[in-house]
Amino acid sequence: MKLRTLVLAALAVTVAACSTGPTLSAPERLDLYRAHSGAPVMSFRLDRPTGMQQWTPLGDQALAVWSGANRGHLLELRNRCPGMLSAGGISITNSLGNVTARMDSVVPRMVGASNRGCRIDTIRPIDGRSLRDAKREIREAQLVDRSTAPPDDGTPQP
Repeated sequence: MKLRTLVLAALAVTVAACSTGPTLSAPERLDLYRAHSGAPVMSFRLDRPTGMQQWTPLGDQALAVWSGANRGHLLELRNRCPGMLSAGGISITNSLGNVTARMDSVVPRMVGASNRGCRIDTIRPIDGRSLRDAKREIREAQLVDRSTAPPDDGTPQP
């Protein structure tokens, strides 16, 4: 639990220091998802037909696949997956609904592309509630209430 707190604190500081706004970079988002994921598992069951699941790209080598509001899996891929960030959808290979690490692949669906599969290296269950809470905390950490900030009297700050 302490590791998650440290990662969350580091992300909050990083995000607060950025001048570009509240958007996390792909590596920061992946770190956040990793911090709220369990130990690797060998497989999981797809609750929906292939290609119909909700998914969140986390760079070109990872994604989250959601089977419910608080239930999902972090899939980290063996290599970079071209087209992951621009794909309109994905398909996941499986055997009778079971997706297995090092056996199955994620296939980005793009018009006019070869749609090659990208092998899944690891699968980790995501704690959706704690991830949602962490995202909320990061958003709230970015807000500064002007009424509690010290007044600017024009003197330079040290």
